[in-house]
Amino acid sequence: MAIVLALVCAGLVLGVSGVNPIALSAKVIQSTFGSSFGLQDVSLLLTPLILTGLAVAVALKVGAWNIGAEGQFYAGAFAATGIGLFIPGPTFVILPLMFVGGALCGVLWILIPTLARAYAGVSELITTLLLNFVGTLLAYYVSTGPWLDPGGHALGTTARVRHNVPEIWGDVHWGFPLAIALTLLIAGILNFTRWGYEVRIAGSNAQAARYAGIPFRRHLITVMLLSGAIAGIAGMLEVAGTVHRLQGGISNNFGYLGIMVAVLARGSALGVLAGASLMAVILNSGIILQTQGVNTSTVLAITGLILFFTAIGDELAHYRFVPIDTASK
Repeated sequence: MAIVLALVCAGLVLGVSGVNPIALSAKVIQSTFGSSFGLQDVSLLLTPLILTGLAVAVALKVGAWNIGAEGQFYAGAFAATGIGLFIPGPTFVILPLMFVGGALCGVLWILIPTLARAYAGVSELITTLLLNFVGTLLAYYVSTGPWLDPGGHALGTTARVRHNVPEIWGDVHWGFPLAIALTLLIAGILNFTRWGYEVRIAGSNAQAARYAGIPFRRHLITVMLLSGAIAGIAGMLEVAGTVHRLQGGISNNFGYLGIMVAVLARGSALGVLAGASLMAVILNSGIILQTQGVNTSTVLAITGLILFFTAIGDELAHYRFVPIDTASK
C-alpha cells in the first residue's frame, strides 16, 4: 500500500505539471522490461543495491543501524582499485585479492563505530554517518590527485583497472548472481542456525539476551563487521564489474539507498531482493524520465514518498481493528 500510495501521489503531481502519468508509466515499463538493454541496466543497478541493502538489514538484526554503508562502499572501492592498479599478477589471482581487500576495508571502516558502540555506548548512527563523508572525500582525493589517470583519458578518475569481473549477459557481470547468492546464504544462516537465532534474540531484546546467557556484545561486533564487509564488497564489484575505475561519485548514493531497501524489506534478508528490485526500477525510470523532459528531482521525490508512506504503514502495522460489540451496549 505504501508503494501504491507513493506512486499515485507522484502521478497526481505529474498530472498537475501537465504530464500524462499513464503514458509516461507505459513508456517506463516498456523501456525497462521490453528490451534487453533496459533489463541489463536494472541488473547493473540491482547488484550494489542488494549488497548495501543487505549490509543495513544484517545490522538491523542485532538492533544496530549501519548508516555508513556509503562510506564502507567507497572504502571497498578504494581498496579494490589500489590492489588492481598497483599489485602485479594474473587476473585469477588479483581479482580474489580485490574481493578480500574490499571486504576487509569495509570492515576497517566500520570497526571504530562498532567498538565505540560495543564498549562505550556511542550511537552508531552518528559515527557511521560521519565516516561516509571521509570515504567520499578519500575517493575524490586519490582519483583527482595521487591516482589520477596519467594518460588523461578520463577527467577526475584513476586509470582503468585491468582485472574485471567476467560478464555473463551483455554488461551484466557475475557480481549480480554473487549478490543474490550471498543474500540467500546470509538469510539461511540467520534463520536456520543457532548463531542466527541468538543474533535475532539479541536484536529483539538485549536485556533478555544477556539474561539467557547470549553474548550480546560479541554478536553486536560480529554482525556489524559483517555488515561493513558486505558494503565493502559492493564497492569492489562496482569497480571491478561496472565502472572499472575509481572516481568521485562512483557510489551514486547506493549506500544511502541501501537504507531504504532495508526499510522496505523490514530487516529481512530475503526481503532485500524485493526492495532492491523496486529501487532499481525506480532509478532506471529516472533515466527514462529525463529523456521525456522530467526533472531528476522527481525520482528523489518518489523515493521519499515511498519511504514516508512505508514509515506510516510500519507504525500502523502495530494496531488492528477491533469490532465494537454494540449488543452489549
